Amino acid sequence: QVQLVESGGGLVQAGGSLTLSCAASGSAFSIATMGWYRQAPGKQRELVATISRGGTSTNYVDSVKGRFTISRDNAKKMVYLQMNSLKPEDTAVYYCNTDQPMWNWGQGTQVTVSS
Repeated sequence: QVQLVESGGGLVQAGGSLTLSCAASGSAFSIATMGWYRQAPGKQRELVATISRGGTSTNYVDSVKGRFTISRDNAKKMVYLQMNSLKPEDTAVYYCNTDQPMWNWGQGTQVTVSS
């Protein structure tokens, strides 16, 4: 079973930037399409970005297109989410997992955007 550990969240003003990191264990990481999810208070968890196993194909939910960039380093078993032009509505706990998702959830990392 792959273990996932997210980090990099914090408090930032609207318009600011953050880069989230996800560290994965296990050999299955390199063959998995990975994704970043977020869950705001009182809302369901949503998938905001995915990246193919080779890193050549990415997809984003409309609300983050042009502002967020997902990337991965298979050698390091890491997935990243660069978030620019942050808005208060981006406030949520952010998680990584496969695009299905298939693995146990990590603890997530809190992102808070103040107006």
